[in-house]
Amino acid sequence: MARVKVFVYPKKGVLDPQGKTVESALHTLGYKKASNVRIGKYIEMELPDGDNKKMVDEMCRKLLVNSVIEDYHFEVAA
Repeated sequence: MARVKVFVYPKKGVLDPQGKTVESALHTLGYKKASNVRIGKYIEMELPDGDNKKMVDEMCRKLLVNSVIEDYHFEVAA
């Protein structure tokens, strides 16, 4: 089985209110150097061994990622 890890995150320039809230909370806790906090999604799955990159990319484009506001990358490990 191949382990797939998909990382989804807001596109640059897209407002990320959740990221801003976390950044503000970090500052309140004394972590003033934290900046440009972005909150995304992490998706993990298993697929049968083989060349899965095309299929994973298709899954991302069709369901896992909102391509209007999100970017993504993924890793496939045997």
